[in-house]
Amino acid sequence: MSNQYKIIDEKNWARATHCMVFRNCVEPAFCVTFEADITNFKRVVKAKKVSFTLAMVHAVCACANKIEAFRYRFVDGQVALFDRIDTAFTYLNKDTALFKVVNVPLLDDLGEYCALASKTAAAQKEYFTGPLGNDVFQCSPMPWVTFTHVSHTISGKKDNATPLFDWGKYYEKDGKIVIPISVQAHHSFVDGIHVGQFADALQNYFDACQ
Repeated sequence: MSNQYKIIDEKNWARATHCMVFRNCVEPAFCVTFEADITNFKRVVKAKKVSFTLAMVHAVCACANKIEAFRYRFVDGQVALFDRIDTAFTYLNKDTALFKVVNVPLLDDLGEYCALASKTAAAQKEYFTGPLGNDVFQCSPMPWVTFTHVSHTISGKKDNATPLFDWGKYYEKDGKIVIPISVQAHHSFVDGIHVGQFADALQNYFDACQ
C-alpha cells in the first residue's frame, strides 16, 4: 500500500510552532480513553454476519480518516499530509495465542472491507510482514478486558506519528451496550479537540450504521 501525500510548507503552516514544541518532547504522544454506545452497531454487525473485530477496525479507521489531524505524518523529516490512511490490525492465532499484524486497504463498504480483511488475515502466515508504512492506522483490539486506560510500548522514534487505536470488552450499562475505546496520537498533529471530533464521528457512525 502506498497512498499519496503532500509535503507541508511549514513556514506558512498555522500549526508549525505547536508541531515543533511537541516534536521535541521526550514522549510526544498522548493517550485518551472514552466510552462509546455500540448498541445499534452491534445489532447491525450481527445481522450482517461479519466479524465484530474487523467491523470495529473499519469503523475506527473510516472515522479517523475524516479528521485531517490524524492523516499527518513525518516523511524524511518533513511534515506530510496523506490523502487517505489504510488499516493495520492485530489478529490472534488461536492455536498459538500469538498475534499477527495484518495490513488491509480501507474500503468504503463495511461488508466488503470485512470480507477482504478476513481473507487477508486467514491467508497471512507470518506474524510480521515487515515494518508498517506511514499510511496506516494501527488497531489493537483487547476484547478480554473492559479497560479504563491502556498504554503502549514506545519505539523511541519521536517522529513515529502513526495513531494507535484500541478497544476493550463491551458491556451493558443503563440498558445500552458500551465499549471502551483508546486513542494514542502524536501531539505535533493531534490535540484534544481532534480526539473529540473523532469520538463524535465514531459515535455517529455507530448510530447510523445499517
